[in-house]
Amino acid sequence: MRGAASIAALCAGLLFAAPALWAQSDSGTGAVQAPGSPVVTLDRDRLFEESRAGQAAQARFDRESAALIAENRKLEAALEAEEQELTARRAQLAPEEFRLLAEAFDKKVEELRAAQDGKSRSLTRSRDEDQQAFFEAAVPVLGRLMVDIGAVAIIDRSAIILTFDQLDITDQAIARLDAEGLTLPVLPAETPESPAENAPQAPSAGAP
Repeated sequence: MRGAASIAALCAGLLFAAPALWAQSDSGTGAVQAPGSPVVTLDRDRLFEESRAGQAAQARFDRESAALIAENRKLEAALEAEEQELTARRAQLAPEEFRLLAEAFDKKVEELRAAQDGKSRSLTRSRDEDQQAFFEAAVPVLGRLMVDIGAVAIIDRSAIILTFDQLDITDQAIARLDAEGLTLPVLPAETPESPAENAPQAPSAGAP
């Protein structure tokens, strides 16, 4: 139970609000039990992590992260081999020639590092955009759920210090999203041009 000050704090975490709608309805996805309160709570993290649409977005992020890690390891191995080959040839090269080759190698390393860092940032941005798109797509579904349970507001549970579990509708919301087949568009991440095609190769022993 909460006093007037606590109610004011709840308002800071307001996610959705609507005029009072108390009539029970069936949206075609099954009857819903009202929580007995016009204000209900929702765990946004669970909604994303446990709904099929959220899990699909997370699986995509995990796949792309694994692919980027594998690419980074491949590039690292190629660069290490090239560095070792260049070091082994140092005694056969004139100081100025070796200096030019070493500078070219350092420049290549910096360019590849910048490209891979850009890919990592783009991947993180894509994940954030997927989460934003998920919650935007979930709004109308949650709005229909509010009508069904007679609620006028959904509060983010993370903004509440103390509440009753009976007011939490996260499980109902996940079931509703899955039942209505919420999906997100899968768009390719905007990443810098992949350097994989130009991956560094260890110079041959006869190279100048």
